[in-house]
Amino acid sequence: MPRSEAAAAATACDAADDTHPPAPAPAPRALARDQHSISRKNINRNALKVLYRLHKDGYQAHLVGGGVRDLLLGRQPKDFDIATDATPEQVRALFRNCRLIGRRFRLAHVVFGRDVVEVATFRADHSSADDEDDADVVRQDDGRILRDNVFGTIEEDAFRRDFTVNALYYDISRFAVLDYTGALADLEAKRLRLIGDPEARYREDPVRMLRAARFAAKLGFDVDPATAAPIVECGPLLRDIPPSRLFDEVLKLFVTGHARASLEHLLRLDLLQYLFPGADAALKAGDAGVTALFERALENTDRRLADDKPVTPAFLYAVLLWPVALARANELRDREGESPVMAMQRAGAEAADGQQAYTALPKRFSGPMREIWLLQPKLERYRGKRAKRLLTHPRLRAAWDFLCLRRDAGEDVGEYCDWWQRAMEAHAQGDAPPAESAAGAAQQAPRNKRRRRGGRRRRSGQSGE
Repeated sequence: MPRSEAAAAATACDAADDTHPPAPAPAPRALARDQHSISRKNINRNALKVLYRLHKDGYQAHLVGGGVRDLLLGRQPKDFDIATDATPEQVRALFRNCRLIGRRFRLAHVVFGRDVVEVATFRADHSSADDEDDADVVRQDDGRILRDNVFGTIEEDAFRRDFTVNALYYDISRFAVLDYTGALADLEAKRLRLIGDPEARYREDPVRMLRAARFAAKLGFDVDPATAAPIVECGPLLRDIPPSRLFDEVLKLFVTGHARASLEHLLRLDLLQYLFPGADAALKAGDAGVTALFERALENTDRRLADDKPVTPAFLYAVLLWPVALARANELRDREGESPVMAMQRAGAEAADGQQAYTALPKRFSGPMREIWLLQPKLERYRGKRAKRLLTHPRLRAAWDFLCLRRDAGEDVGEYCDWWQRAMEAHAQGDAPPAESAAGAAQQAPRNKRRRRGGRRRRSGQSGE
């Protein structure tokens, strides 16, 4: 068919399509009350209050997303989010304790003391709005969405979500679970699958690639091959994401109880390079020491969180940036003759500053991280007076923990770990630090005092007798 005829046919086809009504919305797979395991006893009572109030006033009200997913998996959700056909302003009119937040996504937060219930209005597919003229949708040239406040139906909302397992709805009006995207089958198969065209969805928001790694780690799921395939090509888009947002994603990946699995999925999807390029390079080079250090540190982090113990991003970053800081410190010692302490001080500052181009690192974390590093050469050169000073250092325990991680990863620092453990125990009981070992004393023998040339300086008018 000639080009002109093909164009005419396409135009005619488009015109014909305009005369037909849109295709009906897909019917969801619905699980009635007796077909699923969700009980209102396991739903946050404040979330239930919001659901009931919305329903009472004639609005659709659904628990949505991770809360529904986790309840179906037999887990207790951390958050209970709600989706409704009420606009943010209508939600605020119902609840005096409500505030509206967000520019990219307009949301309503209903506040109950320290408890916040997030309410989102159903969003439409962008193709249902004129993106060029609609001020509620703003895109960059690469397709990334900067603002998205086009409201729609529950069916449209389901297909605007990222992964199928996050697109499940619990309808409070009939206590049913609604599935528009095949999420129930994916839950059963332990499969993480992106809704829609994966490449287009990653271009809309590149952080979805990191979310794929995070949810796969959190849920113990496999990433669907079609979902994983475009990541190699789309990965560089993460370089355009603000470092502050990537810092938040790092915390979600590594400080929520599944750090070890998150690292494995980041490596599998080749995404670690966009967060910690130095760590990525060391692991890809097959550095057994770095691999062991990371594995032990992340396992310890997961264990502490499971035991309800605190963890700090400062220690996490000290581990993940250690290959960069250590390599630079060794270079400064070997090439420029810097002392171990001065070399580590310079290397730590450079590593912290360099990381800012990838993920933001607030000073409240970068400062303690650098102190942990700076104490490493000091812990390896202990003496009595020096030990007494270090025993009162606020970062000593964290630095000692880091030293022991290095030992467990294969470094020859076991003697120092043992000595400082005894020293801290003695200090806690008010005793003096233990005596140095023969090896430590020989290695760290005090330097001879310098003699002043020309003898002692005389005072003015003092005789030489």
